[in-house]
Amino acid sequence: MSLVNLAHVCSHLQNASKARLGLTSIPVSKLHVNLMLGLQKEGFLSSVTLGGTAPPKPFLLQSQSAPEELEKMANTLAEEPWNAYPPPEAEKSSPHPSPLGKEQVYEVHVPQNPARRRLWLGLKYWNNEPVLKHMRLISKPTRRIWLNSEDLGKITRTRQAGFVKGLTSPGECMFVTTDRGILEARECVERRVGGMVLCRVS
Repeated sequence: MSLVNLAHVCSHLQNASKARLGLTSIPVSKLHVNLMLGLQKEGFLSSVTLGGTAPPKPFLLQSQSAPEELEKMANTLAEEPWNAYPPPEAEKSSPHPSPLGKEQVYEVHVPQNPARRRLWLGLKYWNNEPVLKHMRLISKPTRRIWLNSEDLGKITRTRQAGFVKGLTSPGECMFVTTDRGILEARECVERRVGGMVLCRVS
């Protein structure tokens, strides 16, 4: 586990949010993937995608039809509602295509070389303010902080435990690496497990 790389990721995400970026990328590692999925679960990120050096295609935007096509499709379905879900055999043999068209699925190109893989993250904003404002590393390469479930319980109740201050800001989270994976501090208290404290996000 490289805490140096994790420190770079924390500062990169904080700076990307301040710069109002919609999409950014970080190097791929098991620690980064599990932590970013935890951030997405807590609502700090909108998407986590494994890809290459080029950003993934915004398939939700590309699959959106023009307003004229949507109006034409609505009129067709109003007259012939059975065409909304045609059977696969009829769709293949019919000379007239379905008004809904084919469902387009875009594949993300992932390089075979692990060194060229990147983890693309979608950042979130609310009322013109970034959701992820601060992300700071707690354990450092020279000082790793281990806490048990009782200490984590104090921290989640806004009290200080050891070198770590309590979670006082609304929506603030702290992630801990345990033998059951990377978990949020409140989830560690529920499962009564401890581990090494990684970072705090607000």
